[in-house]
Amino acid sequence: MREKATKELEELLEDMKPEEIGTYLKTNQSYLADAKKSFYYYMKDVLESKSILLKDVYVAAGVSESYGGKILSMEKHTKNRDLILRLCIGGHFLLDEINRALKLYGMSPLYAKDPRDACLIVAINNRKYELFEIDDLLESQGFEKLSPKE
Repeated sequence: MREKATKELEELLEDMKPEEIGTYLKTNQSYLADAKKSFYYYMKDVLESKSILLKDVYVAAGVSESYGGKILSMEKHTKNRDLILRLCIGGHFLLDEINRALKLYGMSPLYAKDPRDACLIVAINNRKYELFEIDDLLESQGFEKLSPKE
């Protein structure tokens, strides 16, 4: 089965009437994103492309393998945006990769107008992937650390 491009799906939606959306959703179900799978597969793909092991990400993020695995697979859902950020940073994600992961998880991307997010963006853009370095930067600017609270 051929994969439909996002552009192709967007074109179908352009002139669609509200009463036709049900048919569209049924017909194109296999092409639509499944939020849980999307986040998990995206994380795995990025980590694989960087040759980074999940267990190393969990250690860097300060979470157990069992808890980290449940968060990644979305078996457990967290509202803790910093946890998702730590997992991404542990995986050496670039800014656009982090923002995509946050969106796929249902969270807001890093925002340049938010002062704490601005510090995180600078750290990431400068390839600071050690939590203590990021924590030092955040604390030096008067913000809460990214690391989990002891």
